Amino acid sequence: MFTGIVEELGTVESLEDQGDALRLTLAASTVLADAALGDSIAVNGCCLTVAARDELTWTADVMAETLARTSLRGIAPGDRVNLERAVTPTTRLGGHLVQGHVDAVGTISGRTPSEHWEVVEVSLPADLTRYLVEKGSVTVDGVSLTVVAVGPDTFSVSLIPETLARTTLGSKGVGDPVNLEVDVLAKHVEKLLAHRTGESS
Repeated sequence: MFTGIVEELGTVESLEDQGDALRLTLAASTVLADAALGDSIAVNGCCLTVAARDELTWTADVMAETLARTSLRGIAPGDRVNLERAVTPTTRLGGHLVQGHVDAVGTISGRTPSEHWEVVEVSLPADLTRYLVEKGSVTVDGVSLTVVAVGPDTFSVSLIPETLARTTLGSKGVGDPVNLEVDVLAKHVEKLLAHRTGESS
């Protein structure tokens, strides 16, 4: 479990194509401070497991399912990525509850800068928009954000200077893919209500 508060920008050091999987090695510092084998670290919002580490890098195995459903299939050495360690019982919940289970890959469809913030529009599969509400939470590349507006197949968020400077969202351009995770509570509520309706009919 994560909060969507990015701790640092890591760098892709190397990729090892294993046919039906990918071995990913990343350079980092903050998330390595107490990382042990088997720990979870979110990479652009994808929960990955530490399989190896040294003082400067850590390695994770990315299975075919993850490659098929996330933007990790398109990363390359030198790319920057958002990193966050899993929460602990004493962690401040500065964002919202994030599982690190990507629902879909969206695309940045527009950026509108202003003097002190920037509005970013993201396109997504239309069947996911029912989980988004104005002022609700959404995770974009592992960043917990507040939804500003929702359209039939888009939503927008406003990014403050801190987010622009400390995450990959500051450098992503129109057309770039982003990993999306909607609020899991909304999905649970939908399933429970559907089950209840089915029982009463």
